[in-house]
Amino acid sequence: MFQTFDTPAAGAAASHRIRDLRSALAKLKLDAYIVPRADEHQGEYVPPSAERLAWLTGFTGSAGNAVIGLERAALFVDGRYRVQSRAQVDTRAIEIVELPGNLTEWMRGALASGATVGFDPWLLTAAQVERTAAFLSEKGIKLKPVTGNLVDRIWGRDRPDLPGGLVMPHADAFAGRPASDKIDAVQKILKADGHDAMVLTVTDSIAWLFNIRGSDVPHTPVVLAFAIVPANGKPELFVEPRKLSPTAKAHLAPIAKLSPPGALAERLDALKAQAKKVRINPASTAYWIERRLGGKSRVARGSDPIVALKAVKNTVEIAGARAAHVRDGAAITRFLAWLDAEAPKGRVDEIGAVQKLEELRRETEALKEISFDTISGSGPNGAIVHYRVTAATNRKLQRGELFLLDSGGQYDDGTTDITRTIAIGKPTAEMRERFTLVLKGHIAIATARFPKGTRGVDLDPFARRALWERGLDYDHGTGHGVGSYLSVHEGPQSISRAGMERLEPGMILSNEPGYYKDGQYGIRIENLVLVTGPTRPDGGDRDTMAFETLTLAPFDRRLVVKELLTPTERDWLNDYHARVRAEIGPFVDRETRAWLDAATARI
Repeated sequence: MFQTFDTPAAGAAASHRIRDLRSALAKLKLDAYIVPRADEHQGEYVPPSAERLAWLTGFTGSAGNAVIGLERAALFVDGRYRVQSRAQVDTRAIEIVELPGNLTEWMRGALASGATVGFDPWLLTAAQVERTAAFLSEKGIKLKPVTGNLVDRIWGRDRPDLPGGLVMPHADAFAGRPASDKIDAVQKILKADGHDAMVLTVTDSIAWLFNIRGSDVPHTPVVLAFAIVPANGKPELFVEPRKLSPTAKAHLAPIAKLSPPGALAERLDALKAQAKKVRINPASTAYWIERRLGGKSRVARGSDPIVALKAVKNTVEIAGARAAHVRDGAAITRFLAWLDAEAPKGRVDEIGAVQKLEELRRETEALKEISFDTISGSGPNGAIVHYRVTAATNRKLQRGELFLLDSGGQYDDGTTDITRTIAIGKPTAEMRERFTLVLKGHIAIATARFPKGTRGVDLDPFARRALWERGLDYDHGTGHGVGSYLSVHEGPQSISRAGMERLEPGMILSNEPGYYKDGQYGIRIENLVLVTGPTRPDGGDRDTMAFETLTLAPFDRRLVVKELLTPTERDWLNDYHARVRAEIGPFVDRETRAWLDAATARI
């Protein structure tokens, strides 16, 4: 299994760990310490050795920060984790602060003037340190980098080892573009901007640039490494030598100099001494690196150009995404048919559903990994947006409840992410109404046409309108970018209130509106969509872009209130189901095909 169901050690354990951390603070004459959910590379997923926030507080979400003071402690989360954080964290020891509250405001209120707040300079970005220090200084509070992570000191021998997964070349047949071509494109950008070199710390940028993949963090095929890309000459890749097989060395040697991570400091010192104009992205580069290069005044702050380059998929990647979604859709359809037969008998629990789905994906013989821990939430657990089932929380799928299943697969040719909400037995009228409102929002995104320059923030209200009209909403974005056999959450594009990036043809995003009723049920409907090139609608005078839906699997028609859909919405649903039937039907067995025909019948 790619997913485990262990119950995180938390709650009472957090109290004595916080006591130990406070003892370390007192010895260093610190009044507080920041504990982010991040590693040196600032990725969404981190290796077990970097799960400091989870170990200290019990909170296992993929985003959050904590501040541990000598007398007070707080955990900062967004709306996705409102329920989860309170279930996992001992709130007698740690206060939960939900966005829009933030750690800087909290520290200004909790700490006295003259206080000193410590942090690991590897785990906060240059921009975070600058912003936080400025706000704290207004109240006379100092921010101080501390050598050696304090959580690691008290974690001790029980801390997991650093990962050592092998580097794997990602073939041009899947990447669609050789690494040498990508490096040349990045170097042209550096030259045009007048920069001598760029430091790369984000692992998916490094994986994309060098056409490599790895297994150093769960579910995202990246290698923990750093790189320096000069405007001229070979880039230097800093990676553990034990991760380099002869095949990997043969792939990398023509395009990069290979060095151990320990050599990074020396190379940065050399760049500083040569007065080179070195580009870093302050939003993703550790403060330690900027400081090593001489500080803000000595570096060239700018965006990571690779982020935009890899967001727009080439023709090979797009073809791969389509193929991956047919393969994945067949596995999902087989699962839904199995679930329809078994769940009403009381034979399925949340863990069993996860195990069955992974089994069916493995039977494609193409699955490399899952793209994230499957969210398998029955009844009230479905209302926890990023719920992760454990042995302690596992429950049976019961009649009269909804089951929310959010999952994805990693394949050489693409990354998938799909959510389906399924009725177990007979749903209530409210469940059907709320599902249909979410479906209307999903269709609104799927059918949107928009001009060049449109941003995700411009489209986000399309998905919420039907809910808003009934006084309902959801506390997460409507869509995130998706990589090509890379991160399932990829920027810069998104459909959300924060989605300021312009959408471009070739970008892949999710379309996933939802609704969550705490303690009762959750609803989410998710497909991945591809931004298509501009065309001119009949009779129009401007070109507009649109979305092509990539994901192929039935929606639960039993949850659809036909009368709430407009004729256009009903046509879209029927056309989508006809496409699912046509494209997935040939890849499933006879029994599943019979189920699929019924599940995709016209409404």
